[in-house]
Amino acid sequence: MDNKNNNNQIENANQNENENEMKNLEKKVTKNLIKDYSNLLNGNSFKDFSIFVENKSNPFEIKVHKSILSSRSPFFNESLKQESLSISLNQFNKKEMESILSYIYYGNISFENQENLIQLLEISIYFKLNLLKEIIQKKISNSINYSNFFQFLFQNRNLNSNEIEIKCFELINQNFSQIQNNENLFNLTKEEIIKFIQFKQEKKEIFQFDFFQFLNNWIKKRTKRLKGKKEKEKEIEKGIEKKRLFHSFFSLFDKDSISKQDFDKLKEFDIFLPNSFLIHFERTIFEIKDKQKEKKIKEKEKKWKKEVENKEKENQQMKIEIEKKWKKEIEDKNKEIEEKWKKENQDLKTENEKMKPIFDQYQMEIELRKNFPQFSDSEIVKDIEYVKKLKEWINDNNFFSKMKKGFSAKKDEFDCKNWHKAVDNKGKTLVIIKTKDNFIFGGFTQVGWTTDKSKWNEDFQEKELGYIIDLNSFIFSLRNDKGDRRSKKFPIKKGKEEFAIYYHPSRGPNFGGRGKGPDIRLFSNLQPGYSNFGNIYQLPNGITYGTNEAQSYLAGSYNQWIVDEVETYFI
Repeated sequence: MDNKNNNNQIENANQNENENEMKNLEKKVTKNLIKDYSNLLNGNSFKDFSIFVENKSNPFEIKVHKSILSSRSPFFNESLKQESLSISLNQFNKKEMESILSYIYYGNISFENQENLIQLLEISIYFKLNLLKEIIQKKISNSINYSNFFQFLFQNRNLNSNEIEIKCFELINQNFSQIQNNENLFNLTKEEIIKFIQFKQEKKEIFQFDFFQFLNNWIKKRTKRLKGKKEKEKEIEKGIEKKRLFHSFFSLFDKDSISKQDFDKLKEFDIFLPNSFLIHFERTIFEIKDKQKEKKIKEKEKKWKKEVENKEKENQQMKIEIEKKWKKEIEDKNKEIEEKWKKENQDLKTENEKMKPIFDQYQMEIELRKNFPQFSDSEIVKDIEYVKKLKEWINDNNFFSKMKKGFSAKKDEFDCKNWHKAVDNKGKTLVIIKTKDNFIFGGFTQVGWTTDKSKWNEDFQEKELGYIIDLNSFIFSLRNDKGDRRSKKFPIKKGKEEFAIYYHPSRGPNFGGRGKGPDIRLFSNLQPGYSNFGNIYQLPNGITYGTNEAQSYLAGSYNQWIVDEVETYFI
């Protein structure tokens, strides 16, 4: 046994040495390639095209290679289709052209200062260099801070970069109480304010009263200089414009984004508030009951008035006495009804708030047991929407209707041997994992953890372990509180099907493998967890493989996350 371990260690050491040697060779090739293209740009060999800049202060000509420009830049690819030996680009200076050509030839770019970044971003957009555009946007985003975010926001009006705009909005949001009287804040356009309101509502944040004061002052400044033929016409025009602006802003607000306390303060603006906005806050669940009570009071008033009128005919003095008595009774009755209504209203509201979560959970459990009994005793799947998503992704009614829970780590122990006894050779298998931090994810395989080596990858297998080929396996995320992400399915990458499932008798469920490790791995005692998401299975759009965002997407961290429960389902 010791000799075998020594041989494995030697083999692993040789393999690591070979991998390091290959990486060094790859770096050397890249370095030489950059040097060659740099020499090609700076030399005079094979240059077949000229760029002229007929700048009055400093006209110049740069000779370049037509094939390199057209292959690296969509702008040049389109411009150079015409059979010409030159092109004029008079809007750029020599330093800017040299900087952009060094990037096109060998990927080098100089970031000197804030102004340089904005100029380079404009150039990257002009020449349609999308990768450079992303790099510069990220560079600008990282350089935005409390002292310069207004400057970047206003410069971005011509660039229309969503990433720069979002970063500036975040700083405005964080420092709003300190900058609410800053003149730059009042230079925001109507469209920018609308985007900022939408930005806060997407983050589900509450709007404080100081923001509404800012809106009111912003609107006053905008309507201050409206022109009219007469003073009266000016006031009418200002009123119309104020009302239009108030409506355009307040129609965007969700009723849950403003506190009741702040809404009461908005009464000073209510002349401009849309009716639909006010209705959201003034309607109560006792509206119908109030109308019924009001109707009864009116009926009593009518009855009592008639009695007073009849008595008036008989005796004027009696009329006065009855009227006094009636008024007193009405006042006392109204006070009694009002006090009783307020108490009932508050008690019912409090009781409803207490019972709503319990009722919602109860309704969900009833629906879950009724429509999906296979999950009725699940420790993980308690949301009917999770079940609907799983059914949609698996898309196999026979499996979904007949499947049963064959393993639970809490009941069957956190032990990979027990897991393999339950799961091996069962065919189609669904694995659901829940962490201590309430992340819920897992995977589905149509082949399953089979010991039939005819279904294994022939090039990567040993005596008891190897990779199982599965063309239709996928992994998924059901709950991810860290980024508020929605449930999503991630299919296997094309060409990676031979590494879909990893069979190892001393490990738990493993999806993917080779290279830098599996996309999902649980060890011998099904603890702790490890995720190199994106190696074999497809990442969500916008997330890059190998980044912390990719590695922490499923479970909140790259490795050492603690498993709370593992459930496995099969027919």
